[in-house]
Amino acid sequence: MIYREFQDLKLSALGLGAMRLPVINGNEGQIDEPAAQQMVDYAMEQGINYYDTAWGYHNGTSETVLGECLKKYPRESFYLASKFPGYDLANMDKVESIFEKQLEKCQVEYFDFYLFHNVCEKNIDAYLNEKYGIYEYLMKQKANGRIRHLGFSAHGSHDVMKRFLDKYGEGMEFCQIQLNWLDWKFQDARGKVELLDEYHLPVWVMEPVRGGRLASLSEENTAKLKALRPEEGVPAWGFRFVQSLPSVTMTLSGMSNFQQLSENIHTFETEKTLNEQEMNTLLGIADEMIQSSSVPCTACHYCVSHCPKELDIPRLLELYNEHSLTGGGFIAPMVVETLPEEKRPASCVACRSCEAVCPQEIKISEVMADFAARLQG
Repeated sequence: MIYREFQDLKLSALGLGAMRLPVINGNEGQIDEPAAQQMVDYAMEQGINYYDTAWGYHNGTSETVLGECLKKYPRESFYLASKFPGYDLANMDKVESIFEKQLEKCQVEYFDFYLFHNVCEKNIDAYLNEKYGIYEYLMKQKANGRIRHLGFSAHGSHDVMKRFLDKYGEGMEFCQIQLNWLDWKFQDARGKVELLDEYHLPVWVMEPVRGGRLASLSEENTAKLKALRPEEGVPAWGFRFVQSLPSVTMTLSGMSNFQQLSENIHTFETEKTLNEQEMNTLLGIADEMIQSSSVPCTACHYCVSHCPKELDIPRLLELYNEHSLTGGGFIAPMVVETLPEEKRPASCVACRSCEAVCPQEIKISEVMADFAARLQG
C-alpha cells in the first residue's frame, strides 16, 4: 500500500468510501453486513487505514454499519471520517444533535476527519450564515479533540468554493472534490485544484472513476490505453491519473464488492504516475467523450442579449451537458433548483431569437425543452 503524509499522520493513499457498500436485493438502505465486514477486514489487512462515511449514505445506515465493522479494531489503527449533512437545508440548525448522534452511530468518541458536506450553490448562503453556528460549533469540537482534522467537500463551482474559503479557509485543513480525468476540464477540476493550492490545502479525491463511468470505455479508446500500458486495466487509469497530481493526498473509492476492492488495492500497491504521452492520450479521450455528448456552446453570450426572458443560456447549456454526460445525477438539478423559477429551462418560450445569433448554430430552444423534460422526469 502506498502511503501519504498528512501533517503528522501516515495515511493510506487509497481510502475506503462507504457510500456504495454491497446491499441486499438492490435496497440502498439494507447493507449486506457480512459482505461489508469482509471488505473492511480485507482492507485493514492490506493496509487501508482511512474510512469515509456520512450521515446520508445508504439512507442513513452507512455510519452504523461502518462503525460496527470497525469496532473490533483498536481505535488508533484506523482513521474515520464523517460529515455534517448540509446538503439538506433542514439540517442547518441541528449541528449539535447530528454530531452527537454520528459519534453514537459510529461507536467512537472522536472523528479523525470531519467535513462540511457538499458545499454547493444550494447551501453556500446557509453555510456562511453565522446564525446557525455550524463553523463555530465544529471548531469547538476540534478544540475539544472530538474532531482531529476539519475540512469540507464540494460539488459546487469554483466561485462557490472561493466564497467558502474566503470565510472559513483559515480553519480548513483539507478539501474533498470530484476529481478524475474526465472532470479535469469538464467540471473544471483543474481550476479547483489550483484554488486549493492557493490556500495550501491538500486534495481529497472522490469519484476517481466517476461512479464507474470511467471503468469501461469503447473498444477504440481501450485499445489506445492498452497500447501504452498493456498490463493496466481501464479503471486503474483513473487512479494513475490522480496519483500523478502532486496536490492529491487521499483518493477515496466507493467500492461495492470484494472484487473491486481487491483490484483497487492491487493498483495502489505501486505508484505509476502518467508520463506526458499517457496524460495527453487520456485527456484526449476525455475531450472526445465530451464533444460527442455535449452541445458545443463556447459561452460567447451572444444569445443572452437576445433572450426576452433574460435566461443565462450558457450556464444552462453547461448544466445540460453535465446532466447528459452523467446520464442524470444530482448536480444539474441541484444547481437549477437554486435559480428563480423564471430563470430555469422551462421558462424558455421557444422564440428562437437566441438561435439567430448563435455562432455554433445550437438549437437552443430544443435543448431547453429537453432539459426541462429531463429535470421533470
